[in-house]
Amino acid sequence: MTTAPPPAPPAEPPAEPQDAGAPDATHGAEDALADSISDASLRRSQARSAQIEAQIAIDPSGFRMLTGDRPTGNLHLGHYIGTLANRVRLQNLGLDTFVVIADYQVITDRDSVGEMRERVYSLLADYLAIGLDPTRTTIFTHSAIPELNQLMLPFLALVTDSELRRNPTVKAELEATGNRPMSGLLLTYPVHQAADILFCKGNLVPVGKDQLPHLEQARVVARRFDERFGRADKRRPVFPAPEALLSSGANILGTDGTKMSKSRGNVIELGMSADETTKRLKRAVTDSDRHITYDPVNRPEVANLLLMAGLLADRDPAQLAAEIGDGGGARLKAVVTEAVNEHLAPIRARRAELVADPGHLRDVLADGNARAREVAAATLDEVRTAMAMNYA
Repeated sequence: MTTAPPPAPPAEPPAEPQDAGAPDATHGAEDALADSISDASLRRSQARSAQIEAQIAIDPSGFRMLTGDRPTGNLHLGHYIGTLANRVRLQNLGLDTFVVIADYQVITDRDSVGEMRERVYSLLADYLAIGLDPTRTTIFTHSAIPELNQLMLPFLALVTDSELRRNPTVKAELEATGNRPMSGLLLTYPVHQAADILFCKGNLVPVGKDQLPHLEQARVVARRFDERFGRADKRRPVFPAPEALLSSGANILGTDGTKMSKSRGNVIELGMSADETTKRLKRAVTDSDRHITYDPVNRPEVANLLLMAGLLADRDPAQLAAEIGDGGGARLKAVVTEAVNEHLAPIRARRAELVADPGHLRDVLADGNARAREVAAATLDEVRTAMAMNYA
């Protein structure tokens, strides 16, 4: 397979004037990575995402997408509805797709790696079971791509300590650890993510709005590299400026009405059996009103279950509520359970086949790692040439 980067995406419409908080080539690091994204910036990102979706529908060949997950636990229904199904959709539309299993990033905020091997292969089985196709999507692990990680060195020279400390996710992760001393890896987490995106010349990253600061860090690194090193031909930057494809995936809560978390026991894992799912949903929180209505503001737990069933069964949650009517929580849970188990049945069957064939999983990961290394080596060679450090 070729290691050449994808062609530039179709030309976008003239940009709107930037507000004072938006980064451009003249603003300093403090402006470039503000603690939050302004409303105006978010609106621009949403408008640009809509334009990109329209371009993908016409011709996806101008885009290379990078996305991925940390192997810290089993994937669940929230992941599937929020991001995974969208990855499969974009792959099937023809996007050149790279998915990183970010094993090195597990140790940014943890003292040990845990059952890393098992989690990596569990993640891979989930990816393949939901429909990611290794002939069209490159699936790889951080630790197997030394050329990617080597990009961290020149990239770290392009950012400042204060810039990294202001990053919202770095601050949030630090607070989650009880403000213990910050590791260098945690501090440079946004730069590692920039390397993930830029090593393969990724120019499209599906993100939620809370992840926009990370993507902005990657854009800053790409721009600064070309300003400081670059090429003789300034019309051809070494790295594209990656763009955000804002996720439209719904935010599904756990069965107790709070954020899905394995530690809370409120998740429906993709690998769960139908019986386990049924038991988990029987314990789902509803409310005391027997008449079922879809009211996300006043009845969030009931609305969450209706939304879950509606998305998986391709039904309007309000219409489902009307059909359930006075059936109460028991009928609601039965409808949700049927929708979940029916939708996940083929995924679970495929997953069981994959887990039963570990040799195939090893081959898929080996092929993906080899492909990613090939791309990363070409990019690193280009970086060395731009920096006058290629001595061959």
